[in-house]
Amino acid sequence: MPGKKEVEVYRYHLRPGYIFLTPEPTLVSAVVGSCVVVCVYDRRLKSGGMNHFLFPKAGHKDKPTPQYGNVALPALIRMMLKQGSRIKDMEAQIFGGGQRYIDDPSDLGRRNVKTARRILKKKGISVVSEDVGGVKGRRVVFHTMTNEAIVMKTGKIRQGDWHPYRYRLTAS
Repeated sequence: MPGKKEVEVYRYHLRPGYIFLTPEPTLVSAVVGSCVVVCVYDRRLKSGGMNHFLFPKAGHKDKPTPQYGNVALPALIRMMLKQGSRIKDMEAQIFGGGQRYIDDPSDLGRRNVKTARRILKKKGISVVSEDVGGVKGRRVVFHTMTNEAIVMKTGKIRQGDWHPYRYRLTAS
């Protein structure tokens, strides 16, 4: 259409224990079971980021890595603030936090979700969408420019789901 500006959209797969933030429009994907991804979006700047954490909180202060929700989520928020975001313009989506099996005594997924909700509430960032719990794995695809997210559920997470660009299908 005349007058429409094309925007190139990049693609990135976010592995567990990492944070992703860029001002460029990007489709960020992640695969979660009991892990949690939190997508934080700035309505004013039309940009967002994602973290992917495995555990609710670091047990020792000498191990502050984004593998832990109490490290990853505040770090993502700080990164966004440094890029010019304001808390009042931010909103979040939470995905994952499933159980490995029905009677999982560790309750890791639920604890991960609880940590994300607690931090977002404390920071004053509203949760506008979530798909959490259950026993299915999820592939999440988040568009950093539009705040759109797609969740695909699966009963079995395969090795290729974790690093989809490393494994290639070949014709036999």
